[in-house]
Amino acid sequence: MNLPLVYALRGSHHAPPSILAHVRTFSSFPTRLASRNAILTRAPFRPIVNIPSPSLSNTGSSLCARRTLFNWLSRNKEDLAHPHPSPSVVASISALEAEANQKPHDVEKQVALFEALTGSQTKQGLEIVKERWERMCKTDPKSPLLANDRAYALYLTSLKELGLDAEFATASSDRERLLQEHHPEVVSSSPEALDPILDSTPSSSSLQAGTSAPASASPQILSDTKAAQPNPLFAAATASGVQNPAQPSAAASPSSGLSLGSVFGKGGSAKSVGGALGGPGNPISVVVSEPKASWVPRIIRFTISTAVLGFFFLVLLSILLENSGLLKAGPRQAEFQPQQGKTYKFSDVHGVDEAKEELYDVVEFLKDPTAFASLGGRLPKGVLLTGQPGTGKTMLARAVAGEAGVPFLFASGSEFDEMFVGVGAKRVRELFAAARKKAPSIIFIDELDAIGSKRNARDSAYMKQTLNQLLVEMDGFEQGEGVVVIAATNFLEALDPALIRPGRFDRVVAVPLPDVRGRVQILKHHMKDVVTSPEVDLTILARGTPGFSGADLQNMVNQAAIQASKEHAKAVTLKHLEWAKDRIIMGAERKSSYINDHTKKLTAYHEGGHALVALYTEGAMPLHKVTCVPRGHALGVTSQLPEDDRYSVSLKEYLAEIDVCFGGRVAEELIFGSENVTSGASSDLRHATSTASRMVKNFGYSQKVGPVYYSDAQEGISPHKREEIENEIRSLLQAGEARVAKLLKSKEDELHRVSVTDPILASALIEYETLDLEEVKKVVRGEKIRDIKEVIQEDLERIDKTENPNSSVSGIMASVAGPGHDRIPTPTTSTSAPNTRAQSSES
Repeated sequence: MNLPLVYALRGSHHAPPSILAHVRTFSSFPTRLASRNAILTRAPFRPIVNIPSPSLSNTGSSLCARRTLFNWLSRNKEDLAHPHPSPSVVASISALEAEANQKPHDVEKQVALFEALTGSQTKQGLEIVKERWERMCKTDPKSPLLANDRAYALYLTSLKELGLDAEFATASSDRERLLQEHHPEVVSSSPEALDPILDSTPSSSSLQAGTSAPASASPQILSDTKAAQPNPLFAAATASGVQNPAQPSAAASPSSGLSLGSVFGKGGSAKSVGGALGGPGNPISVVVSEPKASWVPRIIRFTISTAVLGFFFLVLLSILLENSGLLKAGPRQAEFQPQQGKTYKFSDVHGVDEAKEELYDVVEFLKDPTAFASLGGRLPKGVLLTGQPGTGKTMLARAVAGEAGVPFLFASGSEFDEMFVGVGAKRVRELFAAARKKAPSIIFIDELDAIGSKRNARDSAYMKQTLNQLLVEMDGFEQGEGVVVIAATNFLEALDPALIRPGRFDRVVAVPLPDVRGRVQILKHHMKDVVTSPEVDLTILARGTPGFSGADLQNMVNQAAIQASKEHAKAVTLKHLEWAKDRIIMGAERKSSYINDHTKKLTAYHEGGHALVALYTEGAMPLHKVTCVPRGHALGVTSQLPEDDRYSVSLKEYLAEIDVCFGGRVAEELIFGSENVTSGASSDLRHATSTASRMVKNFGYSQKVGPVYYSDAQEGISPHKREEIENEIRSLLQAGEARVAKLLKSKEDELHRVSVTDPILASALIEYETLDLEEVKKVVRGEKIRDIKEVIQEDLERIDKTENPNSSVSGIMASVAGPGHDRIPTPTTSTSAPNTRAQSSES
């Protein structure tokens, strides 16, 4: 007897996709009254061979096979609670199912299958009857099975046994509707007419009767299973099964949604083989065996995944900590430790005697804070040093700390605020806390305008936090605490009024540029360690450096010493100091730049125009030097130096300054024509326009505008008044240009004379490149100046000492050549204060 194929779980953790298993038959099958936990006897295994595979056209059978395999592996406790028929009953139902699928319109075969399924006493059998009937009603309502009362009664029995009594009315109405549509000749039976039929069908008690066979099952079918059709379900379950050529394929039927395999595939055959496999009495044993060394790849995967996740976690954590500022939230006392290094005294500060006298009081207070408090006096809490850059404000503060012998805490205004809100206020608190711990001490804040500028309503709240905290800290000082705040700024007018009111920075000390005596003292101080030639006269040098700050003088001495060392000189001479001064005023020479003859000639006439106007215009600053050698970003420079320190400038001097600025442009136009005027005079025009604007807006030198002051921001100026101011500025510039044109026209012979024997200014500039005031006067008077051979010999000796002793004169002249360059002027900074420093007209 060929029985359906059932998979038997081996020691592996999964069942193979195709295998021929042995079916274990029972010598007896437990009946309804038998105990479910009784031990079943088993017969020897007998192989099943030639299990045909299902036809590909029978989709219902294939579907049943897949469901059987799945349901058998995943059956639940509810399925195990129902009894299952013997293998002989399974074989008979399979045969009936095959015949019913082959002839779906054969009423007798369909009814026989229904009776066998209802008589199988299983829930799955009843569900198949229900599904086959409902599928037939939906897909094949013209089937004669719909008009068969016996089949309908079996369907109702299935509903009753499944506990679906509520669906009787729906089933009856659906059947009556379908009969009227497709079988009008058939009169549907009333429920009363079906009672005899229902009484003759197996009841709920008979459905639980164990192994009774269906009433309509033929004895030949129940006994002779060799002639039975094999179940397509179990044939589909074997992937390596062989198709039986004698077995015809079951035709597709709309009522074949479920098959016998789906009924007993959830445990029926398994129970017949193993006696309720998975039950309490016979559990399924699953042995999972792993290959040797299987832990190695697992450890590798775990390590790699942990490393990747850890990397991303650390990156995310670092980003969060960096953005939150937690890493920088700790105290930063190291920034506000007392400054170490050289200690300065008042003897090291020169040229600002008045400022030193005002700071002597602070020194005495720091030495003995209680001395002033005993007499009822109160020294200022803060001292504000104002002045131009390089005048010695920071050195003065260090000198106060050095004289008093107290710690000096330095902080720059730009160090307080950063990208994080509240950092500036926090650092102000830390700075003052450190100063109080080391009292008596000095707090020096450089560039106070960076944090103490004027507030306005448009500023954000966090922008005011640093200034507000500074105001609070300075108000928190107590008398005799021994902490003095010294600050320095270049823009006193930009500070907030609340910061410089009495009680905070209530003492303002001006630190001006040094005068002649101060420059002499500064030069002596910086040159005491420099080997100088006896010919160096510091008084003459100081008179030639008006407007130089202490930092400029120190830089000049340092550059002169470096140049003397490069030339291997034994001492620093006046020539080295003059070279360093010209370098500061006019910029560094670029003798390696190549300038063609036309450009050099044009530059010479341009600078010659500046020199002649400066020489012949009344009120102009004396001419210092004129050169057509490229310096800095300019192709030529005309430098002017005042005879002494200027503290105020007259109208005539301002007009002369404008005239000198137009000398180069007018000379180009006069010699080469208006169409050949170059852009080299851009810095001259800028400086002239700035001077005329200050004359009209700040100094009251305009008759139409009047003696009024207008700020550069032009706030509050009406359009009409602004136009009037611009017209006055234009008038001053045009008048200056007309005066210069008239002057140079009269001096055209001195500027440009077609002669070979007589030296002219432009030709002298081309030949000698650089002329001082005395040499310019000699050229204008027609006198002979230095021989060009002497100039070349001086350059040769100087370069021989610094670069290559084997250089020739031709090599030196070639070193003057280089790439061409347009005359791009260097911007000149102009302020409203009197210009006491050298003035340069650059081309």
